[in-house]
Amino acid sequence: MADPFPSAAAPSLTRRRALQLGFSASGLALLAGCGRQGPQLLASRGDLPAAWSKLLDRQWSLQLLDDPAAVVAAVAGDGGDAGRARGRGRPLRPGLLQLSDGWAVTVPAQHLQPFGAAALLERLDPLAAPVSRLFAPAGRPALALPWSVQPWLLVLRDRPDLVQRREEGWQLLLDPSLRGRVVLPSSPRVVIDLVAGDPTRLGQLRRQALACDERDGLNLLLSGLADAIVLPRQRVMPLLVRDPRLQALLPASGAPLSWGLLLRPAGAPPPPLSWLAAPLEPPLLRRLLAAGWVPPLPRDRLAAALRDFPATTANLLLPPAAVIERCRSLMPLSAAQRRALQTLWDDTAPVSAPPRGFWG
Repeated sequence: MADPFPSAAAPSLTRRRALQLGFSASGLALLAGCGRQGPQLLASRGDLPAAWSKLLDRQWSLQLLDDPAAVVAAVAGDGGDAGRARGRGRPLRPGLLQLSDGWAVTVPAQHLQPFGAAALLERLDPLAAPVSRLFAPAGRPALALPWSVQPWLLVLRDRPDLVQRREEGWQLLLDPSLRGRVVLPSSPRVVIDLVAGDPTRLGQLRRQALACDERDGLNLLLSGLADAIVLPRQRVMPLLVRDPRLQALLPASGAPLSWGLLLRPAGAPPPPLSWLAAPLEPPLLRRLLAAGWVPPLPRDRLAAALRDFPATTANLLLPPAAVIERCRSLMPLSAAQRRALQTLWDDTAPVSAPPRGFWG
């Protein structure tokens, strides 16, 4: 089988010779495209800011897949999902992967290599260091570049009565008026964290739910079928500016964190360092912040970038330090911890609820 990625030293096919051999113009375009194919950044739709992806180095290309599971499958070599990911276009050649921390820890270790880019990692807040190691002990190499950090927020629609009780935090989700009008995250792990693993409150919270779907649940909120939704901050920040019916709360007790990570598959070429550094500096930093994406930079750097933002927006993008200290990353689970959480989830299920099993 011929090498699908020939080296630069391979003999080229000139336009004249190609025409002599009978290639059409469309065939020439196809050959040109194949010859220029470089490494790809794989991401699921909606998980990478467009303002940043448009600046990707010309030698690279962005390949958007249907969901994070397809990104994991593409690098892990799963025949089914990876084949579907390749089906619509050229074969995948992963050079970088964009995944949340929950999905990143599901990538088999043998399919990753140390990320490198030590100078960029040193510019990040110390909070990002364990995440860069995918929560391995200190001293292990960094396997990921954490480029965004998002606490989960409680978003309310036309409920000023609940906003006035914001000091109750996540307990607001249990208000009787929200029965059947709450959209919860699709991850059981996040839902359990919202009630600190308390079985009684977990059962109550699940009975409040209209749906468990943060990707499409906004439609339920905006249409008025739901009054409350729990979302990562980035998903809602642009809407808060445009829709005065919505208000977002980050409880003083903190929230689970969702991290955006870039990872390097084993054998991938060096990453495009100038592109990786762009979100850490103006002007792109301000554009990302305005769209709700927050890089894990030290507090003073973020405060300077947010100086001209409206106070309500800046306070959500850079919450008080005491609140940030109470936010928590969701660490990988041991097999025993997974079984315990699965048992807790099963035991608190509403009668009609299907079983769920994503614990990333």
